[in-house]
Formats: sequence, structure tokens, C-alpha cells
Amino acid sequence: MTNALEASSPADALADYARVRDAIEYALGEPARRPDSDALAAHVGLTPPRLRALFRRYAGLTPQDFLQAVTIDRARAMLRGGASLLDAALDLGLSGPGRLHDLFVAHEAMSPGEWKRGGEGLALRHGFHPTPFGEGIFVVAPRGLAGLGFVEAGDRAAALADMRARWPRASFAEDAAATRPYATRVFDPASWRADRPLRVVLIGSDFEIAVWERLLRVPMGRAVAYSDIAANVGKPKAARAVGAAVGRNPISFVVPCHRALGKTGALTGYHWGLTRKRAILGWEAGRLAS
Repeated sequence: MTNALEASSPADALADYARVRDAIEYALGEPARRPDSDALAAHVGLTPPRLRALFRRYAGLTPQDFLQAVTIDRARAMLRGGASLLDAALDLGLSGPGRLHDLFVAHEAMSPGEWKRGGEGLALRHGFHPTPFGEGIFVVAPRGLAGLGFVEAGDRAAALADMRARWPRASFAEDAAATRPYATRVFDPASWRADRPLRVVLIGSDFEIAVWERLLRVPMGRAVAYSDIAANVGKPKAARAVGAAVGRNPISFVVPCHRALGKTGALTGYHWGLTRKRAILGWEAGRLAS
């Protein structure tokens, strides 16, 4: 399947995500609202065939199938299979259609001392690049990708401030040439190869890193409850703390915090917005359907 970014220019890719985002917000904004394709197309100012083509190129699904993939009922269904979906996900190995994310990510954690010093002495480079989910900010450490966030309403300064707050004593320098290779491969399934894993650097407390490492083992098409993660990191009563750690994940998408749900299967919060969380889940559903 053609990658969403390959199908158009960077400017068109951002515009396409904006239309997808508007369609998701309109269709899922109220529990009782389930517009047909004609109404949805009219709302975003496109013809129904054009909207279908956009969604198929974006996620490999029709608009209705895409929206169905990210409803709360679908999320709940993912959690009905047993006490711990994380355990079920780990049992899949390579037999399922969704290859385990950790096979394509080689991660290392910075030392507790480095984290406690707030990144003091750490030189980070950042750049802004288009992604299937709006403009992204990418942060690179000497040893690999250290941050991936999203820009809201064109406010690059806020996105950069969000990243700076995670490592207040690190130095930041804009270097799009250094971050572009990461932006190119992160969202390109053809580049997800076990023999060339993406190198990422996890910068957080020991507990946060334990949570993020568990998230790395949840494959596409699966979800995990905060309580399940808490049990798997040896803190069964720390579901709230797990939720906070998930919210502090600095490497969106790669460390798939969007696959973490509430105990009932509700999508709950997402640092970069619930609409984007729904978009990412729908995009992943398209990858599995291809």
C-alpha cells in the first residue's frame, strides 16, 4: 500500500490529515451522531467519492470502516478477550497480522543519573516535519530518537516548549537535516524491518521506562488496559501512576501509548488529543487490512 506521505506533497499530507481530523471530530463528536458518507463528505467540503479516495489513501479503509475501527465499542471489544490483553499480545509472536512493534525498535534507557539531572550536558536536535497525523516535532539525541510530538494549530513554539520541559537542562538546536531521516522512516511500514531497527532513547524515571517498555510490546491492532500494564510492571495497584507515565511518553506513535485504554475499554485521554488517538488507531487498522 502507498504510504500516506508518499501519496502527496508535505503540504497536501498535512491538509489531508486536517480533513480526516475534521471528519472524525464531526462523526464522533456526539454519541448519537453517525452520519452517512454523503453527510460526512458535505461537512468537510468534499464529494463522497473524493472523501472515500482520501480515506482509502490515508488508511486503506472507507470512511465508515475507519470510524467503526475507532469507536469506543470497538475498543471495548478488544478488551473482552480475557483478564490481560497484554499477555495475549505477547503470546502472538509473529503469527498475527500485526507484527510486534519491539522487533523494529532497538531501545535503550538513559541512566537514572542522567534523567535526574534533567538532561544536563545532553545535546538534542529538533526538527518539524509532516506526518500522517499533522505536523510533528522530532527530537534526536546522539544515540537515537528521543522525542516525537505533534504541533497543534501551527504552534511550533508550544510543541518545542513541551519537549524542552521534559529535559529542562538539555541544549536544543534546530536541525531538520538530522531529524528528517527519522521522520521519513517512522511512518513508513516498508521501513519497519527487524534487521534495521529504529534506535530510540528512553529518557524518564525507572518506573516510566518500565511502562514504556511494556507499551513497546503491544502490537498493532491490540490494546492494553492501564491496570494490565500496572500488573505487568509489578505494581498492580498503580493504574493511575501508569496512566500518568503513559501521558508523559515523549516518543508518540513509536512507543504506542495510543494503544492504552481505560479498564472499561474507553479511549480515555491522550497527550496529543483524542481525535489524533482515533486517527492513529484507524490508520493502523488500515495497515492491518492491506
